[in-house]
Amino acid sequence: MRRSSFVSRTGMVVLFFLVLVMMGMTQEKKPLNPVVEKPVPIPALPAEELKKLQAVLETSMGEIVIEFYPEKAPAHVNYFVSLAKSGFYNGTTFHRVIFHGIIQGGDPLSKDPGKRALYGTGGLRKLKAEFNDVQHVRGTVSAVLFPGEPNSAGSQFFVCVSDQPSLNGQYTAWGHVVEGMSVVDKISEVPADANQLAKERVEIKKAYIRPIPPIPFAEATKEEMKRCHVLLDTSLGKIEVELYPEVAPEHVRNFLKLCKAGLYDGTSWHRIVPGFVIQGGDLSTRVPPLPPERLGKFVKNLQAELSELKHEKGTVSMARGEALDSASTSFFICLAAQPSLDAKYTIFGKVISGEDVIDKVAAVPLVEQEKPKDRIDLIHAEVVEQP
Repeated sequence: MRRSSFVSRTGMVVLFFLVLVMMGMTQEKKPLNPVVEKPVPIPALPAEELKKLQAVLETSMGEIVIEFYPEKAPAHVNYFVSLAKSGFYNGTTFHRVIFHGIIQGGDPLSKDPGKRALYGTGGLRKLKAEFNDVQHVRGTVSAVLFPGEPNSAGSQFFVCVSDQPSLNGQYTAWGHVVEGMSVVDKISEVPADANQLAKERVEIKKAYIRPIPPIPFAEATKEEMKRCHVLLDTSLGKIEVELYPEVAPEHVRNFLKLCKAGLYDGTSWHRIVPGFVIQGGDLSTRVPPLPPERLGKFVKNLQAELSELKHEKGTVSMARGEALDSASTSFFICLAAQPSLDAKYTIFGKVISGEDVIDKVAAVPLVEQEKPKDRIDLIHAEVVEQP
């Protein structure tokens, strides 16, 4: 029978506790590697500083980025940050996997393939519990414990691949994945033996701490944004857009932010109404798709910034739902004057070159009303600062 693509929450939790029990039994039989007992200094960084940091795990299957809950688990976060800064995790593996359930790593013994029988027993009994109200949902990072020992956490951690509500309040959740859940998914799908030990090495090649990258244009002034144009490279040619931060500063900031972060790259022009508009910027059309955790910092609804500007040919305006303040990422370009849209949609720019490309997009065959027969890509959106 083919293996199911989803394991029930109850089943996953049972498997997880069985794994911890087996780990504890192994611990009693064999001593830990001496390196585990080496004391590691833990600088007590304040929560305000820790909230500005993130951890990057460069694994053999891709990159995972973690941010922290220092106000919920200050000792756990400080310990992890200290170890990561020291290079402790480099060369360790995600040694235990439960298919679409959890992945577990951080054992220093996993650096040595010859100690596979001991994987899961190293680096523990270092920290007291800091149980909190953080939910064990998909992406939550939490501390591994010996069964029946709430104060046995250490360097090992697990990542929830799916929601695990039965673990809430039983383990110290100290972080969450903000980028790379697709990598976490792939790691959980690695074949495992009867003890849930991964049959292949998924190595953390490098783990390091860095400041959380600033959101592009978050603090830019109107004058700074005015100096920026956006070049939309499409599969039918290039379109250059001049921006109007003087009348719609937050829409311009949002558009520049999404362009600079690369979120529009790989999307498509998904709606075409000949003689009316062409529409793009729907992030659900992106190939490859964006992980939901990456969107949280960048995608939000915008308050309307209506003006006296007119919707003429080449006008760039923000699409929205029925609610006036529901615009987020999708935008449209007018193919002709559209006075019925004036003062109802936020105009934030105008096409200054590439009108012929707009006409080409508008002329493509439609498979059904407003939907192009063939995909028209927005390959890349480049922010170009004017001299």
